[in-house]
Amino acid sequence: MSQQKPPKGPERMPGLPPETLRDGEPGWAVGLRKLYNSVVDEPLPTSFDDLLKKLDDGEDG
Repeated sequence: MSQQKPPKGPERMPGLPPETLRDGEPGWAVGLRKLYNSVVDEPLPTSFDDLLKKLDDGEDG
């Protein structure tokens, strides 16, 4: 029977708080912020932009 090697890096124990960075943010917040910013930076589809313009102009479509 072979022995299993322990996982690399710090092992998470159930019930313990998530990893916290120096500035007090949880470690997952950085990835979430990058994902959010990538979605916010996407260009608006032309069809959606046209619809918004119609709504601003008060047209019924």
